[in-house]
Amino acid sequence: MGKALDGVRILDFTHVQSGPTCTQLLAWFGADVIKVERAGAGDITREQLRDIPDADSLYFTMLNHNKRSVTIDTKNPEGKLVLEALIQKCDVMVENFAPGALDRMGFTWERIQELNPKMIVASVKGFGPGPYEDCKVYENVAQCVGGAASTTGFDDGPPVVTGAQIGDSGTGLHLALGIVTALYQRTMTGRGQKVLAAMQDGVLNLCRVKLRDQQRLQRTGVMKEYPQYPNGTFGEAVPRAGNASGGGQPGWILKCKGWEHDPNAYIYFITQAPVWVKICNVIGKEEWATDADYATPNARLPRLKEIFAEIERWTMTKTKFEAMEILNRHDIPCGPILSMKEIMDDESLRKTGTIVEVDHPVRGKYLTVGNPIKLSDSPTEVTRSPLLGEHTDEVMAELGYSPAQIEALRTAGAI
Repeated sequence: MGKALDGVRILDFTHVQSGPTCTQLLAWFGADVIKVERAGAGDITREQLRDIPDADSLYFTMLNHNKRSVTIDTKNPEGKLVLEALIQKCDVMVENFAPGALDRMGFTWERIQELNPKMIVASVKGFGPGPYEDCKVYENVAQCVGGAASTTGFDDGPPVVTGAQIGDSGTGLHLALGIVTALYQRTMTGRGQKVLAAMQDGVLNLCRVKLRDQQRLQRTGVMKEYPQYPNGTFGEAVPRAGNASGGGQPGWILKCKGWEHDPNAYIYFITQAPVWVKICNVIGKEEWATDADYATPNARLPRLKEIFAEIERWTMTKTKFEAMEILNRHDIPCGPILSMKEIMDDESLRKTGTIVEVDHPVRGKYLTVGNPIKLSDSPTEVTRSPLLGEHTDEVMAELGYSPAQIEALRTAGAI
């Protein structure tokens, strides 16, 4: 069975997280991803946060599966010729260098088009065109400038960044979609194009409901589903909303049995309107189902703190898994707060390929996140990340270089 992106060749000039997230996803779908690295060093994450001396770190291995690694000195004139040969053979170049770095290397958009008019050049940058486009951006900076941090946390505390890497990995996912879309358009136009995914833009896209709320706030001065209502105050900007759901169905994180010693003994509980009567029955507050102060969603909004406190009295008598089992029996939406250890040990996630065990020749076996997107006709096989320069000779041979030419380039320091 073929892969969705069989025949697509990606020239991967990315490092750290945002770019490698994108190219790894494309590799999982079958693209041939050739990762270009510096000889002797490679992607900086090979050595960052190491847990095993002299082995590639988990930071690197978990972002570079299914790829091939070549080492090229792009400052060496002969090395630059090798890179030009790769550009002529590849469909897509992906880069997340600092702004202007590719141009300074001599590979402007115009030069790349001369070498390969069908080449798609895909870039991750911190900002799009504007006053900040030359600024470097990292994960937490992206969360801050994209609106996530200002709307995350509790109202009486500082802005908070999330543990989910929505700036780096989130932008990489956006870029992958842009690349696949450009490849599709090329089948009709025959032309390459530039694809830009700005980290600020990607985070903002994931925070769109907060932009929705900003406009609602400016129009009405109040948002009844936020915990600040009815006794708190609203300012000019969307406030931090704690664990509120941010939608039309109020939700909150509640304690479960064992919360005193287990920091993750909690459950997320949504008071969905269609199952309100069932909620009342489960928690032993049957009278709320007909009480005018509780029977309708609008009546409940000013009393959400009281309601969740009463529900929590019930959840504290159950473990989070017991509560989930009971609530799901009644179609009441909820979800336990799962720790990374619980996720790591979840056998169902192993069976679906969401968690995968991979064997590495240096570090041995480790767990990684598999492809989050499942295609019925293009199943993903996760293979290990490449050793530094492991495929240099192999790729050079595919470009038409003879063994003698490859050795000469190596002697010259070009590869």
